[in-house]
Amino acid sequence: MQYHIEGMDCASCIGKIETALARMPGVSDVQLNFATQSLTLSLLADGATQADDVEKTIKRLGFGISARTTPSNNDTNNQPTVQPWWQTRKGKQVAGLGMLMAAAYVLALFFPAQGTWVFAAAVIVGVFPFARKAIALAMSGSPFSIETLMSVAALGALFIGEAEEAAAVVFLFSIGELLESVAADRARAGIRALASLVPKTAVLLDAQGGQREVAAASLRVNDHVLVRPGDRVPADGVITNGSSSLDESPVTGESIPSAKTTGDTVFAGSINVDGVLEVRVEKTAADNTIARIIQLVEQAQASKAPTARFIERFSRYYTPTVMALAALIVILPPLLMDGEWATWLYRGLALLLIACPCALVLSTPAAIASGLAVGTRRGLLIKGGSALETIGQVKTIAFDKTGTLTEGKPRVTDVAAFAQPFTKQSDDEVLALFASVESGSNHPLAKAIVGHAEAANLLIPAASNAYATVGKAVHATVAGRVLAIGSPVYAGQVAILSSAQQTQIEALQHDGKTVSVLFDEQSHEALGLVALRDEPRADAQAAVAQLKAMGVRSVMLTGDNHRTAQAIAGHLGMEWEAELLPEDKLRLINEMKLNAKVAMVGDGINDAPALATADVGIAMGGGTDVAIETADAALLKNSVTDVAHLVALSRATMANIHQNVIFALGLKGVFLITTVLGITGLWFAVLADTGATALVTLNALRLLRFKGAVS
Repeated sequence: MQYHIEGMDCASCIGKIETALARMPGVSDVQLNFATQSLTLSLLADGATQADDVEKTIKRLGFGISARTTPSNNDTNNQPTVQPWWQTRKGKQVAGLGMLMAAAYVLALFFPAQGTWVFAAAVIVGVFPFARKAIALAMSGSPFSIETLMSVAALGALFIGEAEEAAAVVFLFSIGELLESVAADRARAGIRALASLVPKTAVLLDAQGGQREVAAASLRVNDHVLVRPGDRVPADGVITNGSSSLDESPVTGESIPSAKTTGDTVFAGSINVDGVLEVRVEKTAADNTIARIIQLVEQAQASKAPTARFIERFSRYYTPTVMALAALIVILPPLLMDGEWATWLYRGLALLLIACPCALVLSTPAAIASGLAVGTRRGLLIKGGSALETIGQVKTIAFDKTGTLTEGKPRVTDVAAFAQPFTKQSDDEVLALFASVESGSNHPLAKAIVGHAEAANLLIPAASNAYATVGKAVHATVAGRVLAIGSPVYAGQVAILSSAQQTQIEALQHDGKTVSVLFDEQSHEALGLVALRDEPRADAQAAVAQLKAMGVRSVMLTGDNHRTAQAIAGHLGMEWEAELLPEDKLRLINEMKLNAKVAMVGDGINDAPALATADVGIAMGGGTDVAIETADAALLKNSVTDVAHLVALSRATMANIHQNVIFALGLKGVFLITTVLGITGLWFAVLADTGATALVTLNALRLLRFKGAVS
């Protein structure tokens, strides 16, 4: 049986549901996926538990549930529409509580007694869903949940007349629950974007050469499809006829199109740049490259447990201890020492007030909020406190190359005119001829060459009779000369390249550069070359050095060839792995995680599985929407040094949290003792709690002065 579950905001929600279902007889094979909000389980046909019982249990726990009729990992059409946060149940609850709180504060200014009643109403309204959930969790095997802690604290504060504080605790907790829900929904949106990369339709070829448009999802192995220029490849397959350049950046992340011809493999979601291709389908829609990436992201998000909230971890011991201690203080002295019930009831209630987790609730979020605020000002978008906490703990950071360590687009690095027997041309003249021949092409390398010539203010001659030999060369007539631009291999077959020119080309290629050769097709003379490379970002080398100084290891993971990877990584002073597919990056990330916490920095769709699997995923702000949504943080300024700033900010925030927690617990511990001894009463209990809250908040605000990593 398959269900869609609404309201799962973190990994702890999965644990609560699994605990409840495990206590139900006849329920087995329970599988919960946080990313897809799906529940799969098995029921005994004649068992004591039926489908209605499962649905009732889930609803009692505070989650929504509905049956799924079409099980599919990547079918976004069957997923419920995501509501804006203000239309959700949690959003309406926060809005209602906010209005009640505002009304209470205004009323209390003029009519304190009436204001108290409105605060009390806010407590009752706000705590009711949490108390109901706490009771359901207790009945299903989770008696000391954070809902229990918040309910007891709020109702206890209300009972002893502190309605305003009780309302504030409930309101803060409700806001936290809403923010978690919003973040979870945004993370899930990345999976829907992944599925949209595969075209919905395909042109199917029959045995007679006829063409008809069919749904891409209906394609079967060994079907033949037609892929026209500008089309996306509808399925993983092999080219059976034709040659073209394919933009494989959705899969490999590499910006330079790859030349493909008969017998070469193509990936679903790749974009056909120029030629017409016939492709034999090798994998169905459920097994293609994009579907595998979706599956990897789903699995990674489902298995990656975010750092549990401090209060929830602490409540396993804090909640029962405090409740038991308060009960003992109220009961034992009157029974064993002939104490007055009224006195010890007062002290027990004061202890509950001291134990109210307001300062503890704020100790972590206040520091996190300050850390997130200063991060946002610096262009560091961090998706929640869990990510902020974990970033500072990483010991290894894996970087994608293209678009992350590099600019993500080729640039002209070298222009060289070859010496001719009868003519002598300058480098600028050769560059102008290159630009003339390439002026009609949309290829990224051609655009880079033309742009470089225009930036140099060169006069670009007019070209005529321009055409392309797919996968080989670009041809044009310039000033009566029939010229062509091709790879060194093709140029060596058509034109004459001296040993010195070959050596020059090989040296440039050794540096990881793509070399194009200009030659005269009539005289077979090689006229010159242009070398291009996706150059490292200006701050990449400094960023790697900063991380090294902070004790963090940097590794480059790229789908590019070994030669280019070695050249770039050598310049930056970092380790590297090359010619990697998405599953290869995922494998390496998992291997790194065996030794220490790992972060992944990337910008492409192909990076999504690794971003989700790493302890922390960091996306460049100029990258794909999928990468940004999958990642835990995004660098809006596309600055590599911001990775070091993230690590430094996380470490500063965690130090602040530790200070806050120690101070809050220490102050409460002191007043707990003095209250039990009768030295301080209810007034000092209130002062201790509110004072601790104020001081914790002020300490957290110090983070706003964060200046970044030390250079």
